[in-house]
Amino acid sequence: MAMLLGKKVGMTQVYNDKGQLLPVTVIQAGPCVVMQVKTKETDGYNALQLGFDDVKASRKTKPAIGHADKAKTTPKRFVREMRLADDAKVEVNSGDSITVETFADTKIVDVIGTSKGKGFAGPMKRYHFGGMPGSHGTERKHRSPGSQAGYGTDRGHGGDIKKGKKMGGHMGAERVTVKTHQLVSIDKDSNLLVIKGSVPGAAGGYVVVRTSQKTKV
Repeated sequence: MAMLLGKKVGMTQVYNDKGQLLPVTVIQAGPCVVMQVKTKETDGYNALQLGFDDVKASRKTKPAIGHADKAKTTPKRFVREMRLADDAKVEVNSGDSITVETFADTKIVDVIGTSKGKGFAGPMKRYHFGGMPGSHGTERKHRSPGSQAGYGTDRGHGGDIKKGKKMGGHMGAERVTVKTHQLVSIDKDSNLLVIKGSVPGAAGGYVVVRTSQKTKV
């Protein structure tokens, strides 16, 4: 399984071979530096730790700076691990770079990002509640969540509202994975991936692109 760290550039449109107009997301993926190679013998599991986007050393901790020095590179702003199978053969070393060419034979990818933060949202926006009737008789309660007392009764466990009740609260700013998106094209010179459809987060947000773990139907 191939994986790269990147940054969402934005969305645009491209034509495919059939003349169809496709909405696509452009992602600047890599080059990523291998910060550490973990093995089952030394760490208990096999993994590659990748780093993306240089950052000033003054903005990182001393342990992070020393960790980057071991890989003979500069500190990175975005660091993530790619777990490998127990019998995987690692062909890269610490300090090597991985580019978009690793997706040369890939057609379908998954993208992991952080969704846009919406702040405090009511239940209608957060959970798509229908709200109260808009006809005669409803006054200043059109976007009300409705009764909560039925969910606050649990004999022997107190009368508090139980965990899981759909109410207003913080919305967005969560880890989101979109799966089985078509990889439309690769720009090796500019380190760009063009992926069909939208991906989580705003332009400029960090994402993880990996080979899809499912078969697209």
